[in-house]
Amino acid sequence: MATRLLLITNSDAGTADREAVDAALAVLRGAADVEVRGTSSPEELDGVLGEAEDRTIVVAGGDGSVHAVVQALHRRGDLAGRTLALIPLGTGNDFARTLGIPLDAEEAAHALLAGTPRPTDVVVDDEDRVTVNSVHLGAGAEAGKRGARWKERLGRIGYPIGALETALNPPSLRVRVEVDDAVVVDADQAVLMVAVGNGASVGGGTELTPDADPHDGVADVLVATPASPLARLAYLLRLPFGRQEGHADVRIVRGRTVRVSGTPFDCNSDGEIDGPVTARSWRVLPAAYAMVVPHA
Repeated sequence: MATRLLLITNSDAGTADREAVDAALAVLRGAADVEVRGTSSPEELDGVLGEAEDRTIVVAGGDGSVHAVVQALHRRGDLAGRTLALIPLGTGNDFARTLGIPLDAEEAAHALLAGTPRPTDVVVDDEDRVTVNSVHLGAGAEAGKRGARWKERLGRIGYPIGALETALNPPSLRVRVEVDDAVVVDADQAVLMVAVGNGASVGGGTELTPDADPHDGVADVLVATPASPLARLAYLLRLPFGRQEGHADVRIVRGRTVRVSGTPFDCNSDGEIDGPVTARSWRVLPAAYAMVVPHA
């Protein structure tokens, strides 16, 4: 019996994305039974997912699209036991990078057909909202917010521009960060940023939590605490261009639960900005669903 796929696309996608989807479809239809459904709102997406039956759900899009599908399935109580796959079409495609999925749509389709479903974690906050790839706050969230204004015009270069703008006026948080109930940093120390990574990178390749693995049952939590104005500036200027774990003012720890509380902060979850809040907690749901990944 042919593999049964439900390919979900953005009805409002531009010409380049439609051409990429067509290229992927030409590959997939050679070996699978593919139903294609376009959506342009959460309501339409929810309706399509309700008719998915036992098909593998293929997301044609970026991190935000995967986030939307996983969130909708989680909200419906229909995530467990589901198999998803990804044809990357976004500007950043950070979750695809972590999973080793080719960024070319046609190559991704070939990898999908030859790939294997692998149990994959998801991070859920205290308001039952999911993070598929990464959630970060402080300078990372501010850089993402500023970079979003540039991303529409310049693509993935928008995030480095946002980071450079943030470096000129960096935020300073006084927060308590707890991982598995152990205090990583307390409110008496200034915090520049915190990241909870299920995936390795954000912003199209900026490796905040470079060793994060969405299959290991834990999140990688980065806490950056450069104290002096010069150190904070240097950290943020370096942010888009190098790995972070070797920086003197950075700690990365791993755990299943994370809680941040203190001065108000925004959260950037898979590109979605929320806040300000004074406290938020997250927990890892191990093996919450299966994602088709290429063979190693």
